[in-house]
Amino acid sequence: EADELSAFREHWKHELKTEKCSKDKVGYFGHHSKDSPSDQNTSYWQKQTQPRPKDQPQYVSIAEGLLDGRTSPLLDRIKEERTRRKRAPESDAINKGAPPKKVSGSCHKLLEQFIQDLNEVNDIPFFDVELPYELALKIFQFLSRTDLGRCAQVSKSWKVLAEDEVLWHRLCLKEGFHSGASISDSPCWKSTLRDACNTENTVKSNWKNRVGSIRNLQYELGKVLCDVSSCAGLVIAGYTSGDVRLWDTLHWDTSYLRSTHSIRNESPAPHISLVRINKTIATAAYENGGVDVWSTETGLEPIHQYQHLQRVHALDLSPDCPALASASGPEVRLDSTDEQGYWRSQCLIQLPKPVDGVLVVPGRRDFPLVTAWAGESVYLLDSRRKEEEPNVLHFVYGHPVTCVDVTASKAALGVKSCGWGMNDGGNKIQVYSLETSQSEITVGNSAGDFTCVNLRDSPPHLLVCGNKDRRVRVFDLRTGSSVVSLYAHHMGVTTVQADDWKIVSGGAEGLVSVWEMRIGAKLWEMHNRHPVRHIEFNGSTLVTANIPDEKQPRGACITDDDLTAHRRHRGLICHYDFSMDSSAPDHVLPICRSNYIESSGYNFNIGLAMPYDILSGP
Repeated sequence: EADELSAFREHWKHELKTEKCSKDKVGYFGHHSKDSPSDQNTSYWQKQTQPRPKDQPQYVSIAEGLLDGRTSPLLDRIKEERTRRKRAPESDAINKGAPPKKVSGSCHKLLEQFIQDLNEVNDIPFFDVELPYELALKIFQFLSRTDLGRCAQVSKSWKVLAEDEVLWHRLCLKEGFHSGASISDSPCWKSTLRDACNTENTVKSNWKNRVGSIRNLQYELGKVLCDVSSCAGLVIAGYTSGDVRLWDTLHWDTSYLRSTHSIRNESPAPHISLVRINKTIATAAYENGGVDVWSTETGLEPIHQYQHLQRVHALDLSPDCPALASASGPEVRLDSTDEQGYWRSQCLIQLPKPVDGVLVVPGRRDFPLVTAWAGESVYLLDSRRKEEEPNVLHFVYGHPVTCVDVTASKAALGVKSCGWGMNDGGNKIQVYSLETSQSEITVGNSAGDFTCVNLRDSPPHLLVCGNKDRRVRVFDLRTGSSVVSLYAHHMGVTTVQADDWKIVSGGAEGLVSVWEMRIGAKLWEMHNRHPVRHIEFNGSTLVTANIPDEKQPRGACITDDDLTAHRRHRGLICHYDFSMDSSAPDHVLPICRSNYIESSGYNFNIGLAMPYDILSGP
């Protein structure tokens, strides 16, 4: 091999000297030949920078470097090629037209292979990453998952950077998947994010096509349904029998929460008026003014109980901390836990008028805040200022407040215009800042009363509301304009919720409708007998409740002992799970999965699950 290489170099030297002599002492690079004295003091770098004729082959400069003893001319060749392309882009086409030199003998194959390898190396882009790994990782963290996938195809060093677990763990948390997870919880966060995105797309498709499982949460012994609340997979319901029922839809466990009057064996049991639940606390208010509080984690016995003098008209739980607000007549009471975890009454405030509703402001605070509205006034109650007058957030004489919703920093109020106020554009929704107690924006100009408003669960800068004029509207709080207006329910909208792409609304006629927000089209609907009073959904589940207005309905016959025995009087709770495919074999009855080759039961082979997919061909 050494003799063959030496012969190749000697042959190549002889060929180059012969070509140089025929150019009248002018080389390929436009300088004097090696025999000239002026060329003896010229370095290799000066040769490379001098102009060369257009018929110069591409491989001659690299060959000269090899013959002069340079072991790695690739870097110099790449620099020269970049300079040449900037100065004379048209030289590429001319160089391609130059025919390569022919070499006869045993060196022909070696020279041809060497030139082919040089041309291939010249076409591959070269990347020299000299940044520290931490600095390069800091730059890559600003890229999206699509850009990271493209960077991983550049080179091996970029692939290592683009597939770092820190980047994909941060992307997974940024897109809302596996919140609170540490980087050590998954061996490959890139695969975890990919699986989560595929699951999200599947669930979204199931939402649009109404593909999933439906369950009815029923309790026949409870008689008529009075109120329903749900949070984080937990559903609580109260009945006219005084019973409180709790369902865990994640594990499908059913619990019976014992009330105080059942422990004392009081008879008759008072009806349930209101129920609320969050992740750790469940509460129920009764017609006689009693309030029970249970822990969803420790047991079924009440952990706290107190009594109002009148019927409880409003009840709310904080979604973030154990804080409970209730209202009976003009009295508002706030209870929460102390540092040791014991429940204490924080304040008891008397308002000038009977309270219509209360809401605990979300967020973790040392002292909970409560929003209460009564007639034309909306109050912001601070438990630290027990002796002071409550802070009036809104008051317009003769314009009552019909609905309220609050977030950690804002409050949205539906205000009914009366008399001279109708000349100002009709009913409106006013958005206040809780920090400054000042109105930020006013939206809407509807002739009907606003019956529900949802600011807490809406996308950022959006507000969704329902009206008696049968429409569901979405407002942009940055511009005050209406983004979506849908003709939804012919008897008025009772409850509504929206996310970034869909709207779910319920009406007084018992209809639950799912809408595509972008195109304003109805995807599907479900109907039941009674008005829809509760809607709550997350990524893959939906809970709806149809609650009767009549708590003591008349039976078909005056001699009936139990007038609520028929299911049409009880109300209905529906749980939709769109993460499951109801058409899968596990969710189809065996009679519907039978085929046509069974010997027995052939009359029942109705095959609703596509029987022709399992038939063998002829």
